[in-house]
Amino acid sequence: MSALGLVYIIIIFGLAGFFTCRARARRLENEGQKMHSRPLYYGWWAFFIITAPALLFVLIWSVSGNMYLERRAFAELAAHNSPETGLGAAKSRFTAPPPADFDLEKVILSDLVKNLAALGGNPADYAQAGYAAMREKLRVEKAVVLVENGRDYMLPPAVAWLEARYAWQKAGAAAALILAALAFFYSFYRVRPAFRARNKVEQVIISALFLASMLAIITTIGIVVSMLVQTAHFFEYVSPRNFFFGTVWDPRFAAAGDTAGAAGRFGLLPLLAGTLYIALVAMLVAVPIGLFAAIYMAEYAAPRRRALIKPLLEILAGIPTIVYGFFALMTVGPLLRDISAALSGGQGFIAAQSVLTAGLVMGIMLIPFVSSLSDDIITAVPRVLRDGSYGLGATRSETIKKVVLPAALPGIVAALLLTASRAIGETMIVVLAAGVAANMSLNPFAPMTTITVKIVNQLTGDLEFDSPQTLVAFALGMTLFVLTLLMNIFALYIVRKYREHYE
Repeated sequence: MSALGLVYIIIIFGLAGFFTCRARARRLENEGQKMHSRPLYYGWWAFFIITAPALLFVLIWSVSGNMYLERRAFAELAAHNSPETGLGAAKSRFTAPPPADFDLEKVILSDLVKNLAALGGNPADYAQAGYAAMREKLRVEKAVVLVENGRDYMLPPAVAWLEARYAWQKAGAAAALILAALAFFYSFYRVRPAFRARNKVEQVIISALFLASMLAIITTIGIVVSMLVQTAHFFEYVSPRNFFFGTVWDPRFAAAGDTAGAAGRFGLLPLLAGTLYIALVAMLVAVPIGLFAAIYMAEYAAPRRRALIKPLLEILAGIPTIVYGFFALMTVGPLLRDISAALSGGQGFIAAQSVLTAGLVMGIMLIPFVSSLSDDIITAVPRVLRDGSYGLGATRSETIKKVVLPAALPGIVAALLLTASRAIGETMIVVLAAGVAANMSLNPFAPMTTITVKIVNQLTGDLEFDSPQTLVAFALGMTLFVLTLLMNIFALYIVRKYREHYE
């Protein structure tokens, strides 16, 4: 029985408990007994008490079983290893030499188990049919390099691994079904007038909501810890001073196993300057247009016109960033270059890939973020403030300038900071519109690059993971994380400090 099939059966048990316990509660209620909760709550409590423990057991059983069986199979492989089974032919699969601690036999054994499982059937039949037929079937259907190179001694551990895993899965499935059945009878027994089913269901829902809220926190902690560990490893190769205050980005990509190129220069300042410069140009484009659009939709537009303009404007937020990148590469960049060439009467002074190109296109992408957030904030300003301003004789424009915008200013500032965080994390538009050159310049017509682009560059290619050329990506990611975190904290500070409360 597959794990997915077992999950379906447990859910069916839960549904059976739901309908059975609900029907029993209704029958007791019809007999004149005063039930503490409505019949629906008894049904939901039965569903939760049947499915949740059984599914949790299946998860723990599967994870622990895979870890235990894998360790046991590798131990058996080491015990039956033959000294004359050289791995030179198998290692020829690799384009680059594997690391010194790379255990090729374990990898091949894992691949062999996957191929045997894909063939289907009972693994006990493999030994009965004979390993010669099994080898031929693998050679024809899966082309396993292990079989091609004659390492037949690995077939028995692989079959034993599969047999043990299938037996483990059967035992786990039987135990999970027994647990679900016991929970079914227990929930049926608990359907009584004095049982507080509603309170139990509410506790389950509150616990689920708490776990959902903790999931985001745990995920963030996991991301930060993983980046911190690799960043600390990177600073074992490169001085933090050279990284944070260096003005030259020259990672000197080294081939696998080559330590001579480890002394590259990993200056952060060119990447940080490009990130902030492009984000600044994008905000200079997005903020006026988005803010004016928000003011028009919130204060001037008729309801029918607002209902038309707002969705059309927010369509920009749903366009993939790669599309914006192509738009910048094929249209905006060449257009700016041709305009500058026409103005100068010769070669254009604006490169097709430049800070200006990336900033313009990124600013267009950010317009719906600014307009939508600002529109919601302006609309949330109480109507009584506007009516009081009109009652004192102020015009609509004066009311907007003197009353509405000051009241909405903390929220607008927070929205702009959140939008700036979105601009700092953009990658695809910068790759296609600004290039990958790590330059430090105030010229908006020259190409520059950002931190996110270099993170992608450093994590692509055939490099050792422990090399500084790869580990620098985690240091860059940690820097970007801290930068955006500080901006978000500042936005929350502005909102809380200057928020106006109305009765």
